[in-house]
Amino acid sequence: MNNQLADTKKEVLLQWISLVGLAVLLVILFIILGVNQFQVSDPYIKNVLSLQGDPVKGHAIFRMNCAGCHEWPTDSQVGPSLEGISQHKSDVAIINQIVSGQTPPMPQFQANEQEMADLLSYLKEI
Repeated sequence: MNNQLADTKKEVLLQWISLVGLAVLLVILFIILGVNQFQVSDPYIKNVLSLQGDPVKGHAIFRMNCAGCHEWPTDSQVGPSLEGISQHKSDVAIINQIVSGQTPPMPQFQANEQEMADLLSYLKEI
């Protein structure tokens, strides 16, 4: 009888742990969705995403502002190669990275909305 009671307590504990784990996952999901929604509601990002970017102009912006650190293939590359970046990061994440400069030594880059749309369209092509 004691074994049966112990087994019942274990089952209840495992169910409780499963529910707590599920609740934690749901909270994390809601936080992620909320942050993403907030980022897309940012007027600058919203306007950039609404514009048609020109990859040729974006390439020129890249050469002037980004290539010094992100050019490939070079041996003196400071920042990572941005080839295929749009396959790993969302447009919102790319824009945030560029304008925030949160990863030192990357500086903030405050392009106007059309320039950012152009740069984003170029980054999608590489």
